[in-house]
Amino acid sequence: MTWDSQTLIQTATFAGAGIAMGLGAIGAAIGEGYTAAQANIAVSRNPELSGDLLKNMLVGQAVAESASIFALIIALLLLFINSSDSAMIHAAAFLGAGLCIGFGAIGSGIGAGIAGGQACLAIVRQPAITNRITTNMLVGSAVSQDPAIFSMVVALILIFIDFSQTALYPGWAALIGASISTGLAATGSGYGCGLAAGACCEGISRQPDSVGTATTTMLVGQAVGQTPAIFGLLVSFILLFKSFPESTTLSAPMALIGAGLCMGLGGIGPGIGNGMAAEGAVRWVSRRMEHASDLMRIMLVGQAVSQSTAIYAMVISLVLIFVV
Repeated sequence: MTWDSQTLIQTATFAGAGIAMGLGAIGAAIGEGYTAAQANIAVSRNPELSGDLLKNMLVGQAVAESASIFALIIALLLLFINSSDSAMIHAAAFLGAGLCIGFGAIGSGIGAGIAGGQACLAIVRQPAITNRITTNMLVGSAVSQDPAIFSMVVALILIFIDFSQTALYPGWAALIGASISTGLAATGSGYGCGLAAGACCEGISRQPDSVGTATTTMLVGQAVGQTPAIFGLLVSFILLFKSFPESTTLSAPMALIGAGLCMGLGGIGPGIGNGMAAEGAVRWVSRRMEHASDLMRIMLVGQAVSQSTAIYAMVISLVLIFVV
């Protein structure tokens, strides 16, 4: 068997497409299943609302599925892209595109499903504000999809930007590191944002008058919860567009892959932790609106401390890129 450059590039596109859709299907399926499970619980509590609950379930599942649709788009692009004029380094780019969107879709799919499921339970508690709950669910779920969008942006850059002038060694490692950084960091933020969105649906169902305060707290908490994904995106952009001198040593590519792994893995925990802090604040701000400022302050301080580990990961990633 002859392994020329075009064979390797085509192999990378096929592998990237399979990874993109295979991993990308995980989160959406779990999120949709969670939404359906909570809808069944809700129907058992009030069968007369089965029609409204079915509609809300389907809307929530549709939003959760958007993460896997992003993965599907990248997979189709990889399957049918014309790679005949591509340089060898594009093999790493195409494989990285699949890794990036595959990992990046997992957290957002689950997070959106959590919001959908909690909205179904909320509707049973307060049928009179069904539309308000559904709207709140859509807002929270949409924010949960942002990390998956970050991943899709990086995947599209990897597919369509011409890296032919980039040195193959260690350029291939920079592209793989970039894909891992955003893809993994997005998983924690997507899931964490979903926790906050779900708690907001629950909160306004227990106290409908708190919708404004609860939604504001949710959005602030989600904004902080997305910062680990943004750190991952920042490291990815540096790896994608910084010029690295050609080197045939093993240490150079390992440093660049290590930078991507460091930021990607280091962003998972803070993204989830920030979401947990926001979940607690949003859930209770609805019941204690008079103490909303106190709850917001404690949430932000707690998120800042949780966020510190993502900052440590980013610092080490930058050291690996610029110093080592």
